[in-house]
Amino acid sequence: MRMRFFTDAVIWGSLLWLFGYVLGFVFFVFVPLDLIGWFIMPFGIAAALWILLTKVHGGSLWYYGMIALVWTLLAVVLDYFLLVQLLNPPDGYYKPAVYIYYALTFSLPLVVGRWFRPSR
Repeated sequence: MRMRFFTDAVIWGSLLWLFGYVLGFVFFVFVPLDLIGWFIMPFGIAAALWILLTKVHGGSLWYYGMIALVWTLLAVVLDYFLLVQLLNPPDGYYKPAVYIYYALTFSLPLVVGRWFRPSR
């Protein structure tokens, strides 16, 4: 059970973050800086839902709540150290798209856990 939670929370959460990080560099070439987050968001939502619906198999809302917490903490910490501190964006990093991204990172596991994965 612990290994499954570690995989669902830490591994999948890190891979989701890395997916958005790589997309940010790809979109950096094609999209204005202030819109990159908005372009990444639909891909991130689709990827998170795919993982939650096909790869994560928690049995309770509590399990999904813990995944939501870990995914959000990973997103905030990795963003801070690998985007804000390392890249030091000239126009700043924390914009409305980032706050919506954090809210979705926390809420999507809860929504899937509540409505698509009934308790056993």
